[in-house]
Amino acid sequence: MSVETIERRSTTRKLAPQYRVLLHNDPINTMEYVVEALVKTVPSLTMPQAVDIMMQAHSAGTALVITCALEHAEFYCEGLQRLGLTSTIEPDD
Repeated sequence: MSVETIERRSTTRKLAPQYRVLLHNDPINTMEYVVEALVKTVPSLTMPQAVDIMMQAHSAGTALVITCALEHAEFYCEGLQRLGLTSTIEPDD
């Protein structure tokens, strides 16, 4: 009877690159509308989180909405744009 040694190769998973969805200040729509648009577009956001994001964009010019994979980032960005908001994505360094 012979015994064979099974070699196990270490596998390292590479995580998909992450992207940041940014909301830009909106001088046209009401603050309430922006908050509603954020919650509608990004279901994982709570109302207090959406208010914080809106206030950050209002005071600083831009705010981070969410960091996620490219496909999701594009989906969220386009959703915000469809609702009349200015949104962009950029790689998360």
